[in-house]
Amino acid sequence: MIDAIEFNLQRGIKLLQNLSESEYINESIPPYNSSIGCHIRHILDVFSCIFNGFDGKKVDLTSRERNQLVEQNIEFGISYFEEIIFKLRIFSKEDLQSEITLIDDLGFGKMEAKTTLAAVLIQAHSHAIHHFASIGYSICQLGIDLPDADFGYNPTTPKNILK
Repeated sequence: MIDAIEFNLQRGIKLLQNLSESEYINESIPPYNSSIGCHIRHILDVFSCIFNGFDGKKVDLTSRERNQLVEQNIEFGISYFEEIIFKLRIFSKEDLQSEITLIDDLGFGKMEAKTTLAAVLIQAHSHAIHHFASIGYSICQLGIDLPDADFGYNPTTPKNILK
């Protein structure tokens, strides 16, 4: 599981290594006008919430860092990816089976659910892929190539769909 998540996050690093600062902070693409940097920060903040809450067995996805330097500077974005990957590698197989309480706001206030670290990491991984797809739309609009053909595609998406 950790290898798959790391592989996907490495795609983000590869993307950032091939962007200019102006492309990274560009907020001109409708309908949401969110920069690539904003998406990157948001993706990694979810993982950070997991690390921050794991020891106490309470992961609060509403308690994000929202570090604007990550949104505005590619080097900070790359460093944040590297920090998240480093921390992912520390989790053991036993850690993955640990029961935790997950907290999030689904629109009507904070809610809690019992789950496992593995399930929350799967959710964070899928969330990252979803945001990579949004980034893919933005970089296409900016005339930039995707880092690879699978960037932003969920692995369960059929590859040979007739159009």
